[in-house]
Amino acid sequence: MKRHLIILLALLLGSIAGYATEYHVAKNGSDLNPGTAEAPFLTISKAASLARSGDVVTVHAGTYREWVNPRNGGSSKYARITYQAADGEEVWIKGSDQITTWTREKRTDVWKVTLPNSYFGDFNPYTEILDGDWVYESTPYLCLGEVYLNGKPLWQVGSAEEVKDASEHLCWYVQVDDAQTVIYANFGGADPNKELAEINVRQAVFFPKLTGVNFITVKGFHLSQAATQWAPPTAFQEGLIGPHWSKGWVIEDNEISNSKCVGVSLGKDRASGHNRWVTERELIGFNRELESIFKAYNMGWNKDNIGSHVIRNNHIHDCGQAGVVGHLGGVFSTIENNYIHDINTNVQFGGAEVGCIKLHAAIDVLIKDNVLINCVRGIWLDWQAIGTRVTGNTFAGHSLCDIMIEVSHGPCLVDNNVMLSETAFLDMSQGTAFVHNLICGDVTFRPVPNRYTPYHAPHSTAVVGVMSFPGGDDRYYNNVFYGAKRGLSVYDGQPPFYPGIFRDMNTVTIDERMPEEFAEKLRNGTVPAGSNQGNNFWLPMHVAGNVYYNGTPGYKYEQGAAVGGSEPMPELVYRQDGIYLKFTLDAAWNRAQTKSVDTQMLDKAYYTDSYFENRDETPLRIDHDYAGAARNFSAPKPGPFENATVGNNEIKIWSF
Repeated sequence: MKRHLIILLALLLGSIAGYATEYHVAKNGSDLNPGTAEAPFLTISKAASLARSGDVVTVHAGTYREWVNPRNGGSSKYARITYQAADGEEVWIKGSDQITTWTREKRTDVWKVTLPNSYFGDFNPYTEILDGDWVYESTPYLCLGEVYLNGKPLWQVGSAEEVKDASEHLCWYVQVDDAQTVIYANFGGADPNKELAEINVRQAVFFPKLTGVNFITVKGFHLSQAATQWAPPTAFQEGLIGPHWSKGWVIEDNEISNSKCVGVSLGKDRASGHNRWVTERELIGFNRELESIFKAYNMGWNKDNIGSHVIRNNHIHDCGQAGVVGHLGGVFSTIENNYIHDINTNVQFGGAEVGCIKLHAAIDVLIKDNVLINCVRGIWLDWQAIGTRVTGNTFAGHSLCDIMIEVSHGPCLVDNNVMLSETAFLDMSQGTAFVHNLICGDVTFRPVPNRYTPYHAPHSTAVVGVMSFPGGDDRYYNNVFYGAKRGLSVYDGQPPFYPGIFRDMNTVTIDERMPEEFAEKLRNGTVPAGSNQGNNFWLPMHVAGNVYYNGTPGYKYEQGAAVGGSEPMPELVYRQDGIYLKFTLDAAWNRAQTKSVDTQMLDKAYYTDSYFENRDETPLRIDHDYAGAARNFSAPKPGPFENATVGNNEIKIWSF
């Protein structure tokens, strides 16, 4: 029977392929052509208006200045629509236009261009002010427009007088009236009519205007320069590229850069709420966020309709808000092997949604093998990080933290990562497991007792309940710490886990395994069994087998830890062929009493009552390291590199 089903599937796929069409697009084409290799279309948009399930759109070398708005999607992951750059050809798709009609203001370095407002159609980015829920740092004149010189954005200023001074930044200023848009720019002595001078024109580069455009692949392009708006979780989240509340997209092998706000959006649609906090000033943003979750669920937010995207092998850089953002729409997705760097480095605006990767409701999301460098945060998982796994990533140069997990109940697994920033982890959650990481920065622990967020059934968007965040229920096994000031001592106020501890606290009894400082609080407690948790109810910690260098404090009740000496801080070395990690280990690395880590050992996250397991519901085993090498599972080495040695190590972590 199984063999017959396989044959039937093969015949079905063969019949789909037999009816598929390959359209070609080239700079010497015409949209009046049939779109063949011999007579290609001129625009990608023409091909997008015709492509159907199973079709392929192949784009040949050149720069295409258009917003590709796919009208149709594929019917399944086996019959998708693929948009691809032709093999070995460099294809740019831009949301900008090149301007070659600049005139120089007398006796200055200021250039001017005047455009009729009709030039921009129904969207003029120079009249759209950057704004939205959770924008904290901006200026009232900052718009979605941008001016670029040879691919680099200039700095927007607020007056014609300021644009004369380019000593700190090459800069620009805009004036818009009912008839025209006038842009003044200081290019620092360069002639914009001879160099490549571009301005933002379009809101997106590859983004369907309709929702539900499923199963599309976008592969091998350079995608750049879009006038995207700020994308908070309580609004329509637009991006330079994204599926717009759809299912099953694959975005791979692209360079994505210079989005005003977001590079890749896996975010929510407009119908479940749009900036009601900042526009109405009534209910607070927290309530609007809760509303959007329940509205979306009632409108079909589930695995059948939304998410399951793959974002892989992309180079994402120089975006204003985030490399990848998403609320609700990124569920069940995979983000892997991307190089994301220099996000929000322009610092003309900021807010609560900034990071290389910023996701709300990252249910069953796998974030794997990415290099994330030079932002405010590397990864920020906000609300409902349930079934999420962050594995094999490298973090460096983040001003606030490498990983932030906020008001999530778990289970969330963070394993085999290299974390090099000054603060490694900002913990405002519970139910997270840190396993086999190399951690250079501090850990900040911040309970959040006054915010209640949803938790979900395993591998589902179905809401089971809501709970606040007394903090704890975290696991730290087999990590290597370098030079953190507080280390895991920040958890000393949480008791160590032992089987039966929750029964003891719920019945207000005292087990001999309970440390005295906590037992005393239980004896003096006034909360009867079964009531709301109070000061005599804690989520305990699971901590063992870590290695601490350079005086990093450990957890007070930890078993099996090893304390090493003073070693140089690990560092990244950039070479022509890739990025290398240099680090040093002493004999303490061999002394830690590590544990083999799997689903059984990690047990359940407390509030969600859910196991740490794979997305397909199979048991989890952390039996491979950062580089994919097999671990000695019965006695694994601490940290992310099983085959490291005592002494100096240098390991290649990324190939350019």
